Order: sequence, then structure tokens, then C-alpha cells
Amino acid sequence: MSTVFLNTQWRVKPLLACHVVSLLLLASWLWQPTRQLWDAFDLQLFHLLNDPVHAAGLWAHIWAVGSMRPVDAGVGVVMLAVMLKAGLVFEGPQVRRALYAFLAMLIVMLLVRVLFSDLVDYMGWQRQSASLAVEGSARLTEMFPAWEERWDLKDSASRSFPGDHASVLMIWAFFLSFFARGWRLALVWAIAVIGMLPRLVAGAHWGSDAFVGGVLLSLTGLAWGCFTPLGYRASEWLEKITLPLTSRLARLPLLGRISVVSGH
Repeated sequence: MSTVFLNTQWRVKPLLACHVVSLLLLASWLWQPTRQLWDAFDLQLFHLLNDPVHAAGLWAHIWAVGSMRPVDAGVGVVMLAVMLKAGLVFEGPQVRRALYAFLAMLIVMLLVRVLFSDLVDYMGWQRQSASLAVEGSARLTEMFPAWEERWDLKDSASRSFPGDHASVLMIWAFFLSFFARGWRLALVWAIAVIGMLPRLVAGAHWGSDAFVGGVLLSLTGLAWGCFTPLGYRASEWLEKITLPLTSRLARLPLLGRISVVSGH
């Protein structure tokens, strides 16, 4: 893979820029004058997306399906498919290294998420989700109790900040944005936005849970994975330790044709 993005050395300016943007977003959410703007945005966005659910028509059914836990797994499969399809975003020889670099970034982001969530709890910044805080909100679990019992709909959270679901989608989209162009870039962000919408429509998260908390986490993970040697070194190390396995799998008739296995 090209080292234009996976760096062998530190790139201090973009590393700091990602952290500055993250801190400014958090500061805008914490500072009372701009927090009022975020709160107004949160409420307007929630009403825009959630109020039509009361009609219990097609809109409600679409987002009830989208809020099912198995659908989250399906979105994850689509995200992987976009990454692993040779020639879509990455060329065949780049696919495996791209996957390994992304996994390294994801681990960094999850570690940051644990530390940041502890800080949020300690500082008293935590809050309920929109569906619990806004009186009269449409609750998908109440409208589709049979679906909730069988498929575990996600429409509420007692601790909604930051939006960890959104952060995973965003770090994936940010990462692929360095490589994807044209309609491929549009596809990446369409998947990310569609993946975030069920939580926002159902009220499991406020908009700022995603656009402040989710962006903060994803930019931090991206910065350390992309603008330090971490992503490059991690992909090299994972390539080395998995080589015996991928070499054996590459000899199999069907698996051997997959770029992430064959390396071609």
C-alpha cells in the first residue's frame, strides 16, 4: 500500500489538526452559549426524524427494521465488503494491508472511547437519549413489541454520549475518504449516513452524540492510525503474523480468489 497515507513517520500538523478540531467540537458542546445552539439543533433534528414515526406507516416500519441488532451486523458486512472488494476503493494488493490498518485505528478509537466515557461520567456530562428525554416521543419498542422481543430494537439509552455506533461508521468513512473518489466516495458516505440514521430516527442518540462525540472519537483514532507510524507498523506486523494462515488459505479453490486472502 502507498505510504502517502499510511505513514512511516510522524506527521505532526495533521495529527494536531485532528485533535484541535475534536477539542473545539467538545468545547462548543460544553460552552453554554454554543451548547444552546447544539441543544436546539438536537431537538429540531429529533422532531424532524421522529415525529413522522407516530403515523406508524412505512416510515416507522423502515426504521424499526433499521434499529434491529441484526441489521447492525448487516451494515458491518456491507462496510467490510466495500473495503475488501478489489478495485472498488483499494487495488487487490492493497486490500489486506488496508484492512489491517483500519483494525489498528479501530482498536485505538475503542481505547480512547473507554477513557473518554470515563471522563464523561466523572465530569457529569452524560445524558439520556432523546427518546427518554423528550415527552411524547415515538418509541419503536412500544409500537413493535413483537419485533422488540425477537430482534432487540435499539431506541433508547440511559447513557447516550458519545455516539459509539456513529464513531465506528465515521472512522470507516473518514479512512476510505482518503482513497475513494467520485461515486465511490459518495457510496462510502451514503452507507455511513444511512447506518447512523436509525439511531437518530428512533431517538437512541441525539444528533450531537454523533456529530460531536462520534466525530471526536473517530478523528482521534484516525489521527493516531494515519498520521503516526502506528497504522503502517500495525499492518506490517499483522501481515507478518497472519502470513502462514493466508498462504494456506490462498491454496483453497474459492478462498484463494479473494484479494484479502491471496494478496492480489
